[in-house]
Amino acid sequence: MIDILITEDNMELAEPLCDFLRAEGYTVTWADSGEKAVTIFEKYGARLVLLDIMLPGMDGFSVCKSIRKTSDTPIFIISAKGEKNDKLNGLILGADDYIEKPYDIDILIAKIAGIFKRRYSLDEVTSGNLRLNKAEKTAYKNDVPIEMTNKEFELLQLLVENPGKTLTKEYLFNKIWGSDSISEQQTLTVHIKWLREKIEDEPKKPARIQTVWGVGYKFV
Repeated sequence: MIDILITEDNMELAEPLCDFLRAEGYTVTWADSGEKAVTIFEKYGARLVLLDIMLPGMDGFSVCKSIRKTSDTPIFIISAKGEKNDKLNGLILGADDYIEKPYDIDILIAKIAGIFKRRYSLDEVTSGNLRLNKAEKTAYKNDVPIEMTNKEFELLQLLVENPGKTLTKEYLFNKIWGSDSISEQQTLTVHIKWLREKIEDEPKKPARIQTVWGVGYKFV
């Protein structure tokens, strides 16, 4: 999932904004039309949408309305249209904020940071180059999505949330599969192998999920 989707048809405004936000550590994608924005959002999703109103073809109000049909992702309308009716229309359609151009970049970045802190900080766990979104059950390595099953994700989350602790095989198995599971403990070993293949730089020489012989595993 993208952190921020910018919808702006003016390249001279969009490019520096992308640069500023990337420098803050966000993953950013730019769409120069409403149709492109909707297509990108439907395919990849976004944690925040920055949305101009005056766009070629599908305008920003229509984009906002389209996104709100399926998602409650935060939307900031950023527009030179500062009339009261425009602001009311944007907010009624579901925008979370309406920011007039020209804007102060420091204030915009502060608003964005506030949204991410309030909305996503409790949902995400990070460790080095790994990032887990607990609400969406998605994992990323170097901001690239990692495909994994629910059990793989639950096991990785349990390990990541207990860094440096040796967790016994019995504890891990019972937490993920349940003590009354018909699965055998060998299932845990197989899932550890699969996780190493997905998150380790050298799966045969694991640095993140380490084996504590005769006991269990430790996440570093």
